[in-house]
Formats: sequence, C-alpha cells, structure tokens
Amino acid sequence: MEEKVCCHKKKERSEEEYKDLIQRLNRIEGQVRGIKGMVERDAYCPEILVQVSAVNAALNSFNKVLLANHIRTCVAEDIREGKDETIDELVKVLQKLMK
Repeated sequence: MEEKVCCHKKKERSEEEYKDLIQRLNRIEGQVRGIKGMVERDAYCPEILVQVSAVNAALNSFNKVLLANHIRTCVAEDIREGKDETIDELVKVLQKLMK
C-alpha cells in the first residue's frame, strides 16, 4: 500500500493577529469548560443550550476572522504569484465551512 506524503503549509502571523486568535480561543475554551461544569451540576437543559449557542457563535466569529486574514495574506499573495491552485483550495475550504 502506498503511503500518502502530505505537505503542510505554515503561516507566519503578526504578533497582533496571533494574540487576537489565541485570546479568542482561550475565551471559547473557557466557555466550553463552563458548559462542562453546567452538565456536571445538572443544569437545566435550555440554559446549557443557550451557552452552546454562544460557543457556536464564538467559533463562527473565529472562523470569519481567520478566513479574512487568510484571504488578505496567503490567498492574495499566491494569486499575485500566479498560484491559481490556491483558489481551488479556498473554494474547497469554503465548501467545508458552508456544510
């Protein structure tokens, strides 16, 4: 059986972008821990559902910020360099995000 070789790209982020993304993730992580605590304390289901909705909204917001940064930097740079395969990659990512 042939082993698939994968090449992962990396992205260098500005200090500001890095701090913003990490801060958002830390906040989301705290929200998820809060939901876990609610379940452990047998909280009323609708209260948990509202908190889960808030986490979903926070994750969607994180995705929007990350996607916008990706398009402004990586995608724009690759298009300027004639790397049209980046457009196909972006389309695939958008299709996954819109499921």
